[in-house]
Amino acid sequence: MQQQHDSDGYTNKNHTLYHNVENIMEVVIYRFVFLPIMFLVILWSYLIAMSSMAHAESRIKDIVSFEGVRENMLMGYGLVVGLNGTGDKLKNSAFTEQSLIAFLERQGVNTRGTELKTQNVAAVTITATLPAFARTGSKVDVSVSAMGDAKNLAGGTLLATPLYGADGEVYAVAQGAVYIGGFRAQGEASTITKGVPTSGFIANGGIVERETDFALNKMQEMKLSLRNPDISTAQRVSDVINEHIGPAISNVSDPGTVVLSIPDVYRNNVTQLLADIEKLKVETDQVAKIVIDEASGTIVMGENVQIDTVAVAQGNLVVKIEEVPVVSQPAPFAPEGAKEVVVPRTEITVDEKPGSRMAVLNRGASLRDLVAGLNALGVSPRDLITILQTIKAAGALQAEIQTK
Repeated sequence: MQQQHDSDGYTNKNHTLYHNVENIMEVVIYRFVFLPIMFLVILWSYLIAMSSMAHAESRIKDIVSFEGVRENMLMGYGLVVGLNGTGDKLKNSAFTEQSLIAFLERQGVNTRGTELKTQNVAAVTITATLPAFARTGSKVDVSVSAMGDAKNLAGGTLLATPLYGADGEVYAVAQGAVYIGGFRAQGEASTITKGVPTSGFIANGGIVERETDFALNKMQEMKLSLRNPDISTAQRVSDVINEHIGPAISNVSDPGTVVLSIPDVYRNNVTQLLADIEKLKVETDQVAKIVIDEASGTIVMGENVQIDTVAVAQGNLVVKIEEVPVVSQPAPFAPEGAKEVVVPRTEITVDEKPGSRMAVLNRGASLRDLVAGLNALGVSPRDLITILQTIKAAGALQAEIQTK
């Protein structure tokens, strides 16, 4: 019996030992196999996400213009009536008076030989944009701008005015109440003006009367024009189209144009072809360029701007010159004819503030390094313009500077 008991105990110990070993193996597998695999998966996903952020892609429809799919400019001349004494002065604006007389005669009113003195009329130009493939009866927004000496177009109504295209044909007719985004208030001693009260717009104020004749589906070849011409981007657009639509469908004719040959499967159905390719994504490229607007002090730099090793210091020398003229009066009992004399007095102060620093930008520094290095100097946008132009003159800035 004792032997049987010892045997059972030995069996239970072996069973417990087996389970302990099994648990240890599970822990080892979890720590040294499963966790590393999960870490690698997470790291790979992170790298893919960072790569997609670093190389942003754009849709073809956002970077190109399709041949024939374009807007057209319209323009006209008309009269705005109903102004509260803020219109053109007819004696100063002969064209307004002639237009008013012609309008009244078309309505059967004879005003020849009559002196018109109204100030409730203003001559205006009307501009509008005719969208691509706009159909007869559709409406467009129009802009209204005063031509004469009218002070305010608020409360006015534009009379029916034909709008002409570049070919001289009438494509739309505009009419309606003019909305002004600003205002003008005037009193006896002061005037307050907000915005430009002599310009306004009419929402849906133009009705299309003539359509542009363009058969998109009948085209045998189409050109895609890049909004920002670049040979690398154009080649990528062509490669993406050939990959998804078919080989040798498109080719690059110049940095701003990709020529698209219409495949047989898309004959008489070019709109379907455009719908298939406009959503394709392309990694765009751009030249290294810095655009400077000196009037406003605005600076815009592309991400491809690179510099060679260069040291930059901003001087803190301030020279202040003040002119304080002194009037010298004649002394008492001065000889007759003595006059007061203005004696010039100039005060010159030179102040060199401490803390002048120098920033070193290493070769191949990126846009972020360039901005961080210049910000370390505490430079203002005005000073930054001078620094960038000086770095360019030193041959250390690998970018084109365009000044507006």
